[in-house]
Amino acid sequence: MNASPSPVPAAADEPRAAIERVSVLVPVYNSQTTIGRLVDVVAETLTPHYPEVEVVLVNDGSPDDSHSVILQAIERHPGLITYVRLARNFGEHNAVMCGLRHVTGDCVVIIDDDFQNPPDQILVLVEKLREGYDVVFSYYENKRHSWFRNLGSSFNDLVATWMLRKPRGLYLSSFKALNRFLIDAVTVYDGPYPYLDGLVLRSTSSIGQVLCDHREREEGESNYTLARLLRLWLNMFTGFSILPLRVASFLGFVMSAVGFAMALFFIISWAVGGILKSDAIPPGWASLIVSITIFAGLQLSVLGVLGEYLGRVFQVLNRAPQFVVREVYSTRESAAEPSTENVIEHAHHD
Repeated sequence: MNASPSPVPAAADEPRAAIERVSVLVPVYNSQTTIGRLVDVVAETLTPHYPEVEVVLVNDGSPDDSHSVILQAIERHPGLITYVRLARNFGEHNAVMCGLRHVTGDCVVIIDDDFQNPPDQILVLVEKLREGYDVVFSYYENKRHSWFRNLGSSFNDLVATWMLRKPRGLYLSSFKALNRFLIDAVTVYDGPYPYLDGLVLRSTSSIGQVLCDHREREEGESNYTLARLLRLWLNMFTGFSILPLRVASFLGFVMSAVGFAMALFFIISWAVGGILKSDAIPPGWASLIVSITIFAGLQLSVLGVLGEYLGRVFQVLNRAPQFVVREVYSTRESAAEPSTENVIEHAHHD
């Protein structure tokens, strides 16, 4: 599947300050065969180009041996890595939000651990970011994801355009670069259901896009199952838009109008002796069944949407954690300390 090759017109303001410190954020899950090599390649690629480079790794409760592999990478690259180990699996967007709170660079590039995005493309994103954008998304001539992942991306694109007012032609890639201004803006959000692209779109209109390479996944399979995609879409639906409520209200109005029209139709039919007549159907049966079916379905759909919103409000008020940090490993003097609010106050809710 091809992504839109035409960059989106974006509101790039005056150029920001020069980028000296570059952070690379990698959410890690079941990556024991790739994460060590990725760190090596990132270090080799970036250190000749920037005065200071950091790699922030967030282990999102990986059940494999990713933890040990990362510790070995820390020994190979002293002073380069900040490693955050979460207490359990919270999901990719939660892990990324955690990592954003630990990056210290002038900008951050978020990259997956599967080598579908070559690490040398980080240079391309950062150079585009220098033009003054707050965020730069990658896009591809040919996406190498599975058909299922591409189908989910297409649906996500349609929904984001409709609900979040995403610019048409903008591909919301997970491989993107954010400047320090936007990092600080999106990390203000501390709710338990983050959707990073939604936070970006509601924080800035200074959006750039740059063509990047996309390769086949080197090892393993994508962790994006149907359940994970549904959870991500629910985060978008109910976390960043009240449009579903408005649609439900509109449907309620329409179905009420249909109900009144049906009632008027049956009254007129009775008065004139029958517009539609079938001896096989007892009088009143059709109108009763149709009314019950329509209004029962409408009530269930509206209650389901309201229930989803109320459930999320309850979770927010109950201080459900966005993430819980088990431990942080870093030899960097400037490494950010984990948020006390998320580590201590929220830990007992896990």
